[in-house]
Amino acid sequence: MAHDALSDGLIDLLRRNDPAMAALMEKERQRQETTIELIASENHVSPAVMHTMGSWLTNKYAEGYPGARYYGGCEFHDQIEDLARERAKKLFGCRFANVQPHSGAQANMAVFMAVLKAGETFSSLLLKDGGHLSHGMSLNFSGVYFKPVFYPLHYDLAHPESERIDYDAARKLVREHRPKVLMCGYSAYPRTIDFARFRSIADEVGALLVADVAHIAGLCASGVHPSPFPHAHIVTTTTHKTLRGPRGGLILTNDEDLARKIDKAVFPGVQGGPLMHVIASKAVAFGEALRPEFRTYCERVVANARALAAALIRRGFRITTGGTDNHLMLVDLRAKSADLTGADAEKWLEAAGLICNKNGIPNDPRPPRVCSGIRLGTPAVTTRSMGPEQMDAIAGLIDRVLSGGGQADVLASVRAGVKELCAQFAMPGMAAPVEV
Repeated sequence: MAHDALSDGLIDLLRRNDPAMAALMEKERQRQETTIELIASENHVSPAVMHTMGSWLTNKYAEGYPGARYYGGCEFHDQIEDLARERAKKLFGCRFANVQPHSGAQANMAVFMAVLKAGETFSSLLLKDGGHLSHGMSLNFSGVYFKPVFYPLHYDLAHPESERIDYDAARKLVREHRPKVLMCGYSAYPRTIDFARFRSIADEVGALLVADVAHIAGLCASGVHPSPFPHAHIVTTTTHKTLRGPRGGLILTNDEDLARKIDKAVFPGVQGGPLMHVIASKAVAFGEALRPEFRTYCERVVANARALAAALIRRGFRITTGGTDNHLMLVDLRAKSADLTGADAEKWLEAAGLICNKNGIPNDPRPPRVCSGIRLGTPAVTTRSMGPEQMDAIAGLIDRVLSGGGQADVLASVRAGVKELCAQFAMPGMAAPVEV
C-alpha cells in the first residue's frame, strides 16, 4: 500500500521502538483504508492536519492565553494560538474565538460555567430526539448541576413537520419555564435549523441563545447551512466532523463581555494547559476550510447524503423526516423488518466493512442499547471523493447485509465488495489507491 512518507516513517520508528503499538496502528490504518466510514461524526483529515498533531508542539505547557502565560518559552505558541483564533473568527464571521477546549463537551461545560449558576434552568432537545449528552442528559454534568427543560419534536407521523423541531411548542415551553439559556444544534437531526426563529424565542424571555453546531460546523462555515451568526449569542462546536480538523472544541461569540467570561471558564475554570499541538492542527484545518474548494466539498457532502437517503428509500427503508438537508440521516429499520434492531444492524454492517452507529429514532419504543435505527453520514466518504453513484452502491450493500439477516456468506460477499470499492477511492494523502 502507498501512504504519505510521514505516516510510513512513524510506523517504521514504532517498529523499532514499540513493535506492539506499531502493529496495532498498522491494523487500524488498514481498517480505515478498507472500510466505508459512514459514522456522521467522523471524517478523514488531511496529512497536514494529522501530522501537525504529531510534532514537537506536544512538548510544551502553555497555561493561560497569548500574552498572559504561566510558563516561559511560549513566544511561538502565542503566535500559533493567535493564528488559530484569527482563522476561526474569519471562518465563522465573528469577533471572538476560544480555541482551547479539548472537546465539544468541554466547550459546552465552559459555556455553562460562564453563564449559568448551579441549579439554574436551560432548555434543549432531549438526547433521544437527537440532542447531545452535554445538553442535559441526567448523568452528564449538564443534567447533574443544572436544570434542563426539553422542547419536543413533532411526533405525529401524519403531520407535515413530523419528527422535526416543534418551534411553537418550544416557544410555549420557554415562556413557561423562562430558562436563562436556550440551546439549539444537535447530534442526530437531519434538517436545517432556523437560528433566527430560535433567537426570537430566546429574546421573549431574555435568554441567551447557545448554538452547538458540532455536527454542521463545516456546512455553516462554508455557507451550505445557514450560519448561527448573528442570531446566537454563543456558538460551540467540535473541530472534527464536517469541519474536517483534529478532535477538539471551539467557542465563538460576538459579545466582548461573554468572551471574557468564556475565557475564564475555559481556563482556569474547566481546563489547565491547552493542547498546543492540537490547536496548531486546528489552525491548519481552519486554513483548509477557508479555501474555495472547501465549500465545494461541503456541497458534495450534502448531495451525497441526499443521494444515499433516496437510494435507501427506494430499497424499502424509512428515513426519519423523509430525507435530509445536511450530512446525516436516521434510518428507521422497522420499515424493513419489524424485528431488525439498530444493535444488530451496526454489528452486521461492521462485519461487512460498513461502519455506522446504532441510533434511536424519534419516539423510539426500544431502549438506547438496542434501538430501532442507525445513523449514517457522508463526510468521510465524500472526503474519499465518492459521489452519488457510489452512494447508490453503498445503499445496495447495506440492503444486502440487512436483508441477509447477518448470514456469514452474505457478510463475506459484501465485505469483498466494500474492499473493491475502497480500492478505487484513496484515503487523503495517499499516493495511490489501496491494493486489495
